[in-house]
Formats: sequence, C-alpha cells, structure tokens
Amino acid sequence: MENAPAHAPFEVPIGIRASDLDVNGHVRSSMYLEYAEHARWAMLQAAGISPPVFIARGVGPVTLETTVRFRRELTIADSIVVASVFAWGEGKTWNLEQTIRRADGTVSAEVTSVNGLLDLKERRLVDAPQDHVRAVVAEPARFGL
Repeated sequence: MENAPAHAPFEVPIGIRASDLDVNGHVRSSMYLEYAEHARWAMLQAAGISPPVFIARGVGPVTLETTVRFRRELTIADSIVVASVFAWGEGKTWNLEQTIRRADGTVSAEVTSVNGLLDLKERRLVDAPQDHVRAVVAEPARFGL
C-alpha cells in the first residue's frame, strides 16, 4: 500500500492552446495525459534530473498504469496549474498523484500513475527505486524522501 504524501506539491502552470481542443470546443482527453507528463518532467528537471542522469545509473523511468478522472471540462478560456506529488511505498513502484486545476481552483482532472525504474540491462524493475531518486536529487523532500 502506498504511503500518503507528506510534502507540498510541485506546481506547473500550463496555457491551453487552440490545438488542444476537440470538435466540442473543450480540451481533448489525450491532452490531460500530455499536461501530466509535461508537469512530471518539469518537476524532475527542477530537481536536476534528466534522462542522462538516469541512464548514467543504468535505469530509466517507466509508467506502468495511468488513471485519469475527469471532473470539469477545460476550454481555451482556461489557464491551468498541474500539481504533482510522489507517494512512495515499500515495493518496486511508486504513485505520482497529479491534480489539474483551473486558475480559480476548480479541479478539472486527477491523474494517478504507477511508476517504476527499469534496469536498462536486465529489463526488470529495480528494487527500492526511491534510493536511486534520493541519490541524484538535491532536495529529496520535494519527492517525499
């Protein structure tokens, strides 16, 4: 079972573009995943983590499962903030909990993903992925470590 996050979320503002919309004039469903992915990498980059950092350790981040709960539609008139929080457990995976909010605070979607670190040679998930993350970040508390 995953532990409850005990740290402040990392927040990334994102502007909605006309190309993000579907024929109904609201943000198409696949864009919510792109917003979440953008926020995830922004958080990692802010902590000094990039793909070469992981590759140098012989690991790569993988997403095993993603769930999106749509709450309120977004339109071109909205600006959003994506808040991201890591929730670590005892095993080989962790959850990344993300909330997509309009500027007025209305929750538009909740995105939860199950993630791990893949050993790039053995092609298996590594044990204790938080140890790899802790070893390369300047501010482990940002990741709940």
